[in-house]
Amino acid sequence: MTSSDDEIEPNETSNPTEAGFHTKCGFVALIGAPNAGKSTLTNRLVGTKVSIVTRKVQTTRARIRGIAIFDETQIVFVDTPGIFAPKRRLDRAMVDAAWGGAADADLVVLLVDAQKGLNEEVANILKKLKDSKYKIALAINKMDLVRREDLLKLTKDLTADVTFDEVLYISAEKGHGTDELVEYLKANLPLSPWLYPEDQLTDAPMRHTAAEITREKLFLRLHDELPYATTVETIDWKVKKDKSVRVEQVIFVERESQKKIVLGKNGDAVKSISMSSRKELSEILGVPVHLFLFVKVRERWGDDPARFREMGLDYIK
Repeated sequence: MTSSDDEIEPNETSNPTEAGFHTKCGFVALIGAPNAGKSTLTNRLVGTKVSIVTRKVQTTRARIRGIAIFDETQIVFVDTPGIFAPKRRLDRAMVDAAWGGAADADLVVLLVDAQKGLNEEVANILKKLKDSKYKIALAINKMDLVRREDLLKLTKDLTADVTFDEVLYISAEKGHGTDELVEYLKANLPLSPWLYPEDQLTDAPMRHTAAEITREKLFLRLHDELPYATTVETIDWKVKKDKSVRVEQVIFVERESQKKIVLGKNGDAVKSISMSSRKELSEILGVPVHLFLFVKVRERWGDDPARFREMGLDYIK
């Protein structure tokens, strides 16, 4: 992962074999219902954390791109928000981002949780995919946690009305079947020069990644106490003379009662969150990180276009 605070643009001249097009490159959108395993799969295939992972549904809010190289093929994995029935403006923006990621991709992989099976959320996704022009592979995740006969029945149900280019069985967490998935992607991506330098693992600015890491720690520390109406924004990033990094972030909540939850008794909760986030950021950057967290109440931040831009989402009226 790049430690730069600036977003790096695709590099169209980074590949020495560009002229002969001996390489392949393309975008692969991972779509599915919330908690299907998209972020876990993205992180495994990229080889490092580029998307946050928690047990809380709808953790991923915007499209996150993770970049990986397999032999002569550079694959840009687009981890999209979970697709569900939206109720709020933020929900609608997240679902729109997910379908937008699919529309812009060379290949689409639909992830389905084998344990949850063909539930209402998956059924609604299949309805939209039925008449789509996407080239879609079906990846049934957590295949190791269900019986073989149940897996075969689920496969039959999922493929009844939608024609998939390939059906794969994987475990994103354990890595089972991911080699087969990569081989399928390599075979079906177009000849192209690589779009990014080979040492770049994500196209997200580091300040965005840092905010996401702190948001992950919020979810992990507070679990069900934490409302969805919470976001994190990096407001300052400075590299000091000793190469350490000073980071200031704001945790936005909508009500004073939510602020008290995030702070915790005597500030214990926010201190724990800061410590965990600082530790992971230091490991990623390879330098000491000085992290300062502030908790602020901003009523109805979910209706503020500026917050949507910060999260990389389109503001939908």
